[in-house]
Amino acid sequence: MNKTTLLAVNGTLMCGLELNGNMTAAGGVFVREDQTDPHYRFWNIGDRHPGMIRVTTGGTSVALEVWELPLASFAALLLSEPAGLAIGKVTLRNGSQLLGVLAEPRLVENQKDITAHGSWRAYTGHFHST
Repeated sequence: MNKTTLLAVNGTLMCGLELNGNMTAAGGVFVREDQTDPHYRFWNIGDRHPGMIRVTTGGTSVALEVWELPLASFAALLLSEPAGLAIGKVTLRNGSQLLGVLAEPRLVENQKDITAHGSWRAYTGHFHST
């Protein structure tokens, strides 16, 4: 029985960013950098974190990180995420799907669209080498 899952993250849980300590405290292990397929839009939520939603038109590929996370700590990590973020299936550029952090549509209302940046790191200027 698999006791871990892969989780795609696109914001402050990424290496070196504000909430990455929550990921590592939950036993998360960095696997790789990746990208979504070109069907996502991305918003800056209150200058604190991003929100990503899958769309039919007008999307782009969003840069993200894939982490391996113990199932036993999965719920605790999710509870530490900001309100309005949820887990859903994210489609990667190679067509595969895995669990990832997505925004509820109401969360992005009246927020700044940062889709053109393609990543939270590009938008904020916080780059990290893994």
